[in-house]
Amino acid sequence: MMRTLIGIVLGLAILGFVTGIAAIMLIFLHQDWADALLWVFGFVMIFAGLLVVTMRDIIRCGLAMIVCFGALAGIYVILGAPLIAAAQVIVYIGAISVLILFAIMLTQTKDAPSRLVFQSQAIPAAIASATTTAMITDAIAATDWHEATERVRVATDALSTVLFNQYVLPFEIVSVMLLAAVIGGVFLAKREPGGPS
Repeated sequence: MMRTLIGIVLGLAILGFVTGIAAIMLIFLHQDWADALLWVFGFVMIFAGLLVVTMRDIIRCGLAMIVCFGALAGIYVILGAPLIAAAQVIVYIGAISVLILFAIMLTQTKDAPSRLVFQSQAIPAAIASATTTAMITDAIAATDWHEATERVRVATDALSTVLFNQYVLPFEIVSVMLLAAVIGGVFLAKREPGGPS
């Protein structure tokens, strides 16, 4: 009971912090709603991503992954790419995440041992993360942001015409590969413990 109460209070504190930053951006810094929503969606995406890799209950990890994908779709809408946002929702939330949750439910165990939460690869992963963060920060600092004064809007009909005319073969190859992954996942999940490997 106490652990649940602490989790609720911590969640409300984080929600208040994020909402407070968005309110400061709107009221005092005179930024528009798109900037405030970009901050909120970015924070939700990073927080949900951290939950995916740190929680022990794998069902909750899958649900946090769905929240992460949803926040990324919101960022795509704000940045002016509604077709990519719709594909994010349909493909990743509607198909991949549900497939992963079904594959988890088909297997026997739900809880991972605590040693799997922070594996022995934590130090190399931390080094790779720090290197990637440094490279992204350097790229952001080196970019002249004054040249991009307004957001670039991609017309959905133009993007879909290019996708389904010029790139129809790679699109179909990816769909066949996803189908093969689904069949392989179901086969591996339903294999008998003492059967052939």
